[in-house]
Amino acid sequence: MAAIQTVFRRYELKYLLTPSQKAAVLDAFRDRMALDRWGRTTIRNLYFDTEHNRLIRESIERPVYKEKLRIRSYRPAAPEDPVFVELKKKYKGVVYKRRLVMPAEHALDWLADGHPPAIHTQIEAEIEYFRRFYATLRPAVFLSYEREAYAPLPDADLGLLCGESAFRVTFDEKILARSAALSLGAEVGGRPLLEPGMTLMEIKTAGGIPLWMVDVLTREEIRKVSFSKYGTYYRLSRAANDRPEEAAQEELIGG
Repeated sequence: MAAIQTVFRRYELKYLLTPSQKAAVLDAFRDRMALDRWGRTTIRNLYFDTEHNRLIRESIERPVYKEKLRIRSYRPAAPEDPVFVELKKKYKGVVYKRRLVMPAEHALDWLADGHPPAIHTQIEAEIEYFRRFYATLRPAVFLSYEREAYAPLPDADLGLLCGESAFRVTFDEKILARSAALSLGAEVGGRPLLEPGMTLMEIKTAGGIPLWMVDVLTREEIRKVSFSKYGTYYRLSRAANDRPEEAAQEELIGG
């Protein structure tokens, strides 16, 4: 299996924005930031967990080290369509992400059905070790959202020592999750994870934040939050005295 692989190391800072706060941030982007090559997309994620939800239960306890495994696509994925297999680790606030690109059917055959490919790369070896360590992994949650992704303009001076390409900002809205219809080819839908009108903003950076961005965060009283999409869904399901699997049966799959 030939797979395209990528490694990321960065900080991911999260903020919940009101409509007016989002407008202020976008206004500050003028002459500095623009939609990146993905632009506005609907992202589909399939998160894997053990039969007793070990990964998300440990994650919401905020340990020093945590990890997760998911498959991601930027459109409804047919079996032959390329998807991203992502092993994401977080240690002392720094996010380390290993990513492979492969056909959806190959990814599911590996992670859901337990048929590993011939291992040729370090990332493939790490994912296979993860799969074997958490022996009962299976698709657990389908999570989707509408994303706007921004990157610096080519000639923008952001005042960053780490380089402009290491700074990105995303806005996620209509975040929905469910524990049924676990297919990247399915329609989006599920339990809403944000209050109406709210936006989850993420700043992704290998180093610092530009001074102009700090200024708008301060002026608009935008404060950093701890927000896990999968974790929020799990908590909401538990708060309703449901297991996530049972709660999903009450969700409208196109909802």
